[in-house]
Amino acid sequence: MYAIGVDIGGTKVAIAVVDETGKVLIEEVIPTDKTVDPPVMIERINKTAEELMNKSGIEKKVVKGIGIGSPGPLDSKNGIITYPPNLENWRNVPIVEQVKSYFNLPVTLENDANAAAMAEKWLGAAKENEDFAYITISTGIGAGFFAEGKLLGGSRGNAGDIGHTVIDPSYGQCPCGQYGCLEYIASGTGIARRGSELAGEELATQQVFERYHNGDNKIKPYIEDVFRIIGVACVSVINTLDPEKIVIGGGVSKVGAPLFNAVKDYVRQYALNPDGRKTEIVQAQLDQNAGVIGAAALCFNE
Repeated sequence: MYAIGVDIGGTKVAIAVVDETGKVLIEEVIPTDKTVDPPVMIERINKTAEELMNKSGIEKKVVKGIGIGSPGPLDSKNGIITYPPNLENWRNVPIVEQVKSYFNLPVTLENDANAAAMAEKWLGAAKENEDFAYITISTGIGAGFFAEGKLLGGSRGNAGDIGHTVIDPSYGQCPCGQYGCLEYIASGTGIARRGSELAGEELATQQVFERYHNGDNKIKPYIEDVFRIIGVACVSVINTLDPEKIVIGGGVSKVGAPLFNAVKDYVRQYALNPDGRKTEIVQAQLDQNAGVIGAAALCFNE
């Protein structure tokens, strides 16, 4: 059997045909066009998925379903993308209904971080774990939580939106209205914004990290504080959910050892339970394809 995985992001949508072992047979990435209404964009996703099925020679009868990972907030139980901040014109979009009517196949919608957590549980860094947290630090920050082998979805599928946990109000007001949210400080978007302010010129996230690695005396203390703040978030997750492992993915995790060493040091010092201080902190293994593999896993996991 096969499944179609769809990973919707603020700038691009990845669509893939995935087999039961998690292998991506064929994949295509299309731009997320915010100049058109959501039904038009969903139609493009449907047509691309259909083309991929045709190219791979897979008949509909061997497709178990279509899994969709989307930024939240959403209502996974009713198949509606409700209010994602990075998809400004997507408001109360009944995506499952539109995809289902096009393909006449089972369709499942899940928060994108939850879908990536599914992928890490299925094939990645959390294969052996029943209790773990997956945290993605990218354009935004989100998490997926597994407890006793089950994904924690929440009443509408929005559990894990840790990006809007208040960490340090002195950093200013997040677009959500609160002051000092984790996402506002430590996401790729936040790092680019604050790094640009400190440097006095427009910098991309990658350029901010380059200056950090080169020892820039304005950028270095800020990035070190970002690592500390990610450590604070991990301690909050450990104290709240008692996972055996935290898996960190997303673009910001690519900075590697400096981030992971700082987070591990913080956790070793400040997690409340002495056993919690030994919580494994590891890098995600499936980052490139976690979204589409996790979305497909929603179908195989039904």
